[in-house]
Amino acid sequence: MQKDRIGNLIHLHFIVFIWGFTAILGKLISIDSLPLVWYRMGLASLFILVYIFLSKFDLKITKRTLGWFSIGGIVVALHWVTFFLAIKVSTVSVALAMMSTGAFFTALMEPFWYGRKIIVYEVFFGLLVIIGLYLIFRVESKYAYGMVIALISAFLAAVFALINGKLVKTHKPSIISFYELGIGVLFLSLVLGVSGKFNSAFFVLNIMDWTYLLVLALACTAYAFIASVKIMRVLTPYTVMLTTNLEPVYGIILAWFIFGTDEKMNPLFYVGAAIILLTVIANGILKNRKI
Repeated sequence: MQKDRIGNLIHLHFIVFIWGFTAILGKLISIDSLPLVWYRMGLASLFILVYIFLSKFDLKITKRTLGWFSIGGIVVALHWVTFFLAIKVSTVSVALAMMSTGAFFTALMEPFWYGRKIIVYEVFFGLLVIIGLYLIFRVESKYAYGMVIALISAFLAAVFALINGKLVKTHKPSIISFYELGIGVLFLSLVLGVSGKFNSAFFVLNIMDWTYLLVLALACTAYAFIASVKIMRVLTPYTVMLTTNLEPVYGIILAWFIFGTDEKMNPLFYVGAAIILLTVIANGILKNRKI
């Protein structure tokens, strides 16, 4: 059992590295965040459907399950739209630093989600996260809009992790992924249709955008999505969210190499980001010891 847990943790780190590269792709792709996520979810759901067909899995589900899948699909669609929007209006580093608060949001919601008591030290850690956020907002105020959008994205990511943490106990990861991504596409299609953005220009992309989108959909979404949901059968939602906080580390390092000085921040930015990251890691360590 312990060996299985360690193997899943290593696999999770690899997935998180891929997610760090997702932020880079989001910056490189020239289209807006909403159509970007529509293409990402649409292509990924097709890839997963092929996998389900080859694996001969049954797609039949109950109405109650469809309801939960629908909530999950809409939440993850909104999470990705706000995530890529934050990257485009600020920087990869700023957006990823804000995403570190995901574990904090998860810790706040877990007591209500699982019916347990609020732990005192989590409140203290929450104050430290606020201090870290304050430092970042203070020295990089020109990216305030992007920071707020990224915080919303982090909250949605936490909600999504909690939802899938329950669904994965009774459903195959590929089935969950297919329905959530597919429903997410339908939701975004409705939004695009109402806003009048579905036109001939919507489907005209340059070669590089198509290349980046295929990598994003196949490697960073279809594979990573199924694998991350499957990992939740062994690891708790909080552990997954905690490890996901290494995404900023991987992403920021990659951004330095790819975008250079555009990703250079004020030194206090890194102090604030470090406070947030170390706080959620310390929270996870204390939780693990208690367990």
